[in-house]
Amino acid sequence: MVLNYIWIAFILLSFLVGMSQLLFLGNVEIMGKMVESTFSMSKTAFNISIGLTGVLTLWLGLMRVGEKGGAVNILAKLVRPFFLKLFPDIPKDHPVYGSIVMNFAANMLGLDNAATPMGLKAMKQLQDLNPKKDTASNSQIMFLVLNTSGLTLIPISIMAIRAANNAVNPSDVFLPILLTTFFSTLAGLIAVSLFQKINLLQPIVFAYLAGLGSVVGGVFFAFAHMSAEHVKLYSEGTAHVLLFSIIAGFVGLAAYKKINVYDEFIEGAKEGFEVAVKIIPYLVAILVAIAVFRSSGTMDVILGGIKWVFAVFGWNPQIVEALPTAMMKPLSGSGARGLMVEAMEYHGVDSFIGRLVSTMQGATDTTFFIVAVYFGSVGIKKTRHAITCGLTADVTAVVAAIFIATFFFG
Repeated sequence: MVLNYIWIAFILLSFLVGMSQLLFLGNVEIMGKMVESTFSMSKTAFNISIGLTGVLTLWLGLMRVGEKGGAVNILAKLVRPFFLKLFPDIPKDHPVYGSIVMNFAANMLGLDNAATPMGLKAMKQLQDLNPKKDTASNSQIMFLVLNTSGLTLIPISIMAIRAANNAVNPSDVFLPILLTTFFSTLAGLIAVSLFQKINLLQPIVFAYLAGLGSVVGGVFFAFAHMSAEHVKLYSEGTAHVLLFSIIAGFVGLAAYKKINVYDEFIEGAKEGFEVAVKIIPYLVAILVAIAVFRSSGTMDVILGGIKWVFAVFGWNPQIVEALPTAMMKPLSGSGARGLMVEAMEYHGVDSFIGRLVSTMQGATDTTFFIVAVYFGSVGIKKTRHAITCGLTADVTAVVAAIFIATFFFG
């Protein structure tokens, strides 16, 4: 229902703003741009879905091998006590725990291409347990919000983009992103827990959160004492070694148990194409609304209002220059990435704005995109409090990014 109202608001607000520019400013091209954006973004949505097909096929096949060989179950056992408290509706020994662990691990390592198919696998397994097939369950919402809040230990893509733009120290945003995502994940967890009446002060939950905090602190301490070159080397190397170790572990354990690895891979991989096709309508709907919202100038109107508020209160006006990236990220990852690069080129990759947009881009996730893909893949139409909690994490990330980037670079 929330997504329905948001979609309607995007379309109607964009139409009103576009018509205002046409009638009062004489901008005769605006409606043409809006119409053109619907066609171009429909094509983009289709291309994204087709582009996901290969990755989905690979990783859903590997997940099948991991499940049959028992590797996924081993990973699930490590966090089962914690997950039993966060996902009380999931049976104790259900295989979805392994899929959730794999998804979270890939997100933490900045491996987006690996995280998505594992997340879709987890959502499908959660849907099998869902008694109301058109309505998001508590477990699906908790999983999706923790996914969108996106705790990132190693932001490989952001460091790579900064390096490509000739940053003096491409990894100087590593620690700010790590801290910011920790706060956004915590905010998302608290928000969902309040809706679902989950007690986060239980000893087991507190112990795991403290352990996660220790890991974040350990990574912070380790990388804080490295040079920029070593940070990039070790972060990329660690992510890639761990990823291929998982692949080798899945295959090796399945082979040890005399599983027909090839046949099981093929059976799991067959799901990839089906999932990719199923999400096309949902992607077209959300991405077209976002494209119209942007091309109509509605986002510029909103930013103008924010600039006015900043001027009234005497706040740092530079921050406003980074807000387009923050506002676009929940809507479109590629759009936010483009705005980030644009800000870097205009203000300088090593400027305060250049570093702030990098922190925002690395610390928030594409909430509406993930809702469309993950829920769309299993036919969920009623999202309940998922978007509210996801946006709570996003807003927390933006606020935290501003304060943390100001502390480090201001």
